[in-house]
Amino acid sequence: MFQAPVVLGCGRKQSGSYFDGAAPDGVMGLGPGDISVPSLLAKAGLIQNCFSLCFEENDSGRILFGDRGHASQQSTPFLPIQGSYVAYCVGVESYCVGNSCRKRSGFKALVDSGSSFTYLPSEVYNELVSEFDKQMNAQRFSLQEGLWDYCYNASSQELHNIPAIQLKFPRNQDFVVHNPTFFVSHHQGFTMYCLSLQPTDDSYGIIGQNFMTGYHMVFDIENLKLGWSNSSCQDTSDSADVHLAPPPNDKSPNPLPTNEQQSIPRTPAVAPAIAGRTSSESSTASLLIPFPHLMISLLLLLR
Repeated sequence: MFQAPVVLGCGRKQSGSYFDGAAPDGVMGLGPGDISVPSLLAKAGLIQNCFSLCFEENDSGRILFGDRGHASQQSTPFLPIQGSYVAYCVGVESYCVGNSCRKRSGFKALVDSGSSFTYLPSEVYNELVSEFDKQMNAQRFSLQEGLWDYCYNASSQELHNIPAIQLKFPRNQDFVVHNPTFFVSHHQGFTMYCLSLQPTDDSYGIIGQNFMTGYHMVFDIENLKLGWSNSSCQDTSDSADVHLAPPPNDKSPNPLPTNEQQSIPRTPAVAPAIAGRTSSESSTASLLIPFPHLMISLLLLLR
């Protein structure tokens, strides 16, 4: 064990959506800014500036600091926002629902593990959910006064016919969403579930935690790219070795944000019960981390 300049603590003053229960289990800053957990660990010379996340269906997950994944993973570059890398922004070229693919429907999206659900620009959202509903063969209904418009009551046989959603990134990199729905209830052989997508009036979308489930997600801050590969989250032996020190003359030509530059426009997440989004900021102090893998297995209830 060794000591790292990171603290997990509690806020004394909450406001806005956080006061209403947006982050009932706390917030861990994992953004690219200089006061986030991975950035602090990298500055201390303990890891290279990268980390990975893996979410399981049972609301648990893992964080591996210093992990760059493996050579066979797919990847796409991060994009700057107004000239700086203030968030994990990627470019989505198009999408598919089942066997139906849009040739051009490009938009930018923030990859945000603190968002419970996924948000799409309104025009893209309307096209996607319309195609999804067209391919569904189940009774549709709305939930929570229209908050979730694309909910279905399906038999066990119909559950196997939920169309897949696929995001397409540059250089033919594909991201297949393992489960685009969330479970509501089960009664007399029928299952009620909803498509876990929401529209946003912003020009960019948000790829939330629900779309990341079943993937080993790698946030390579040094090389400014997002990586992903299928994973059960139980075995990290296929990951590359965790680097415990930054490379010589570790100065990136890309303008990473300072702690004053980390604020970006946010769309609050709303879950069927209580859901929320986390901030990309963190405080500093100390955290004991096991050597050499710097792995923390956490219960990631990002709701």
